[in-house]
Amino acid sequence: MDFALICRDAPGALEKRLAARPDHMAGLKVEKAAGTVIDGGAILDAQGNMSGSVVLCRFPDRAALDAYLAREVYAREGVWGEIEIIEMRFVDWTNLMAD
Repeated sequence: MDFALICRDAPGALEKRLAARPDHMAGLKVEKAAGTVIDGGAILDAQGNMSGSVVLCRFPDRAALDAYLAREVYAREGVWGEIEIIEMRFVDWTNLMAD
């Protein structure tokens, strides 16, 4: 199953986010290597500060996504205050570009 996660930081979470960032990035490397995190990046506020994240991910089911969120440091440590989970279907670029 493919998902888009729109993760908005809790109010005043920037310092907590920056402190947890090395662990977050290390976890992303593991998830990318496993093929579960496809892409993503930081949401920026008007001043250019990170204020959330967008994560495009693929898991076999919702339970596996929930397990990812349980181990994701930003979710676990309360950096992300609100997480919107959108089930979606990624573009099959290989087939699309073959036409």
